[in-house]
Amino acid sequence: MDTRAMVSIKSGNLRGDVISSQDSDRILAAIDIGTNSIHMVIVRVQPQLPTFTIIARERDTVRLGDRCFQTGNLKPELMERALASLSRCQQLAASYNADHIIAVATSAVREASNGRAFIQQIQQELNLSVDLISGQEEARRIYLGVLSGMELNNRPHIIIDIGGGSTELILGDSHEPRFLSSTKVGAVRLSAEYVTTDPISDQEYQYLHAYIQGMLERPIDELKAFLKKGEMVQLLGTSGTIETLANIHAREKLGVVPSPLTGYQLTRNDVTDLLQRFRTLNYQQRCEIPGLSTQRAEIILAGTMIIHTVMMMLDLDSLVIGERALREGIIVDWMLAHGLIEDRLKYQDSVRQRSVLDIAQKYQLDMPYADRTASFALSIFDQTQGRLHQATGNDRELLWAAALLHNCGVFISHSSHHKHSYYMIRHAELLGFTETEIEIIANIARYHRKAPPKKKHEGYQNLLTKDQRILVSQMSAILRVAVALDRRQIGAIKAIKCYFPTSAELILELTPAHSKDNCALELWSLDQKKEVFQQEFNIQVIAKLTP
Repeated sequence: MDTRAMVSIKSGNLRGDVISSQDSDRILAAIDIGTNSIHMVIVRVQPQLPTFTIIARERDTVRLGDRCFQTGNLKPELMERALASLSRCQQLAASYNADHIIAVATSAVREASNGRAFIQQIQQELNLSVDLISGQEEARRIYLGVLSGMELNNRPHIIIDIGGGSTELILGDSHEPRFLSSTKVGAVRLSAEYVTTDPISDQEYQYLHAYIQGMLERPIDELKAFLKKGEMVQLLGTSGTIETLANIHAREKLGVVPSPLTGYQLTRNDVTDLLQRFRTLNYQQRCEIPGLSTQRAEIILAGTMIIHTVMMMLDLDSLVIGERALREGIIVDWMLAHGLIEDRLKYQDSVRQRSVLDIAQKYQLDMPYADRTASFALSIFDQTQGRLHQATGNDRELLWAAALLHNCGVFISHSSHHKHSYYMIRHAELLGFTETEIEIIANIARYHRKAPPKKKHEGYQNLLTKDQRILVSQMSAILRVAVALDRRQIGAIKAIKCYFPTSAELILELTPAHSKDNCALELWSLDQKKEVFQQEFNIQVIAKLTP
């Protein structure tokens, strides 16, 4: 039996949640804190269908991507502007009686030296929780958003989303994405770093064109490898830049802008004509073009150069517009996590588990051993929940991921492999998880052996809140015990039962896999490892072997 299938089957409902269908509609808000703008959509979720309807939108150009050149920090005045914008978003969401606000931050905050501190500031001042997501996770959610608004009819589509700080390229065909990428070329980033003349000089234009092509060469080559021979592919564009191009084109060619824009087509010649036009105009002249806002006029040239370069490199002659992207993908992801979607997107519900298993295979882990460790950890988690800890179903899944991957550092070296595991998990691009969740998983795995968490440790310092540090301390203590119980890595222990004879004692009743095995090494290992667990939960651990 394939070990990946085995682990997936045995793990079952990793979150440990009981999700019941909800008959009543719910109002949700999704906020995207981007490099150029802060966007929000407010939707009515209809669980019985299941679908959602957009009932309000909000957009504010904040330009967080205009960072301090010397330090790489977000500028204080732009952070204040962003806080004011987010406060207005909260007020608007409240006016629609939104049940919940889901907020994510992307490229600008992700790359800024003070990005995490800014997220903490948002939490403290606005009581708004913001998830920092990786470039690949951003691409995955964009794909979910596109699928929620368009039928791809099982035909392969290359989806391009041009943001302020990055460009995402996705290859999908209504099913699981074949390819996801995020490249650090965005309309705001390129305009700020490479355009100093107005209109742009020939020298700057040629340099910027070469830079964009060089940055996109690798992801486009990788994407092409996932296309089947002779397969016809359609380019689909999302984002403000591409919608603006369609808006300008429709005004001038049709005299009216279609509503919605979804499905509107631009040819490569159309994009070329617009690019050459923007290239010859200065900022003031661009502002006079109907359909082009003053804020967008500042960055439209760089954005148009990106889409034109992609069309040239892929040799594609047309572009279809899709209006749904990241914000709608955030909503779809929430619906998936809460068991509200049972249609063609159902496969995404297990993306977190499959992503962890892919990383485990990549680093050649002993999967039976990894699965036993995870099973032991989850068993202890479940039997002590409400007594020793108050962790949730989502926390349970983070523990599972850490337990499965705790030994991946051995791929580099057995010496200090727990530290290597932290680094490898932290940079593994685990899909479906936020950056904060990945940080928690990496920390839990890092503390499965040797010293317990300490404030001076760099990775531990990256945890944003006291609750996150408590979670890591508790879950890593559980993981230590789980690791000890398979010391020989042969499955000597078959089952664990937890009893609390008193509030100060925890009995671990261990059932051996073979009745004649005294499991002496496992008992010895537990005796060596249990001290951290005992100190963390202020309880005495006693192990008993049952026949």
